[in-house]
Amino acid sequence: MQVKNGDTIQVHYKGTLSDGTLFDSSEGSEPLEFKVGEGRVIPGFEKGVIDMKVGDKKTINIPCLEAYGELNDEMKITLPRTEVPADMKPEIGMEMHLTDENGQVIPVLVIDLTEDTITLDANHPLAGEDLTFELELMNIA
Repeated sequence: MQVKNGDTIQVHYKGTLSDGTLFDSSEGSEPLEFKVGEGRVIPGFEKGVIDMKVGDKKTINIPCLEAYGELNDEMKITLPRTEVPADMKPEIGMEMHLTDENGQVIPVLVIDLTEDTITLDANHPLAGEDLTFELELMNIA
């Protein structure tokens, strides 16, 4: 039996960046379980598991456009420091959360601070990165 759209699968994975830096892994935990074609994982990951059989191992390379997309400068915003709560002490690299007009929480990263402004980046941390995954298919339900 090979993986096809609509199958619920379990897969162990190890994700690395182009330079070999590990960014995520299922090692030491339960395999990732998802329904193929449901859009719960990045498109390149879904394409990579199609036609695998239980026990298969393979390495896939996913360009950024099939992962988290390119870096988008429009996802960076600069606000007056007065819009930051007085008791909050932002630092570069700190993760904060904004709420959009629909009440959805958006994680952002502080990327620049001046005396008068704070610059936030709402891009996914892996945006602009090509990704490599080592996969092992554990189960097809």
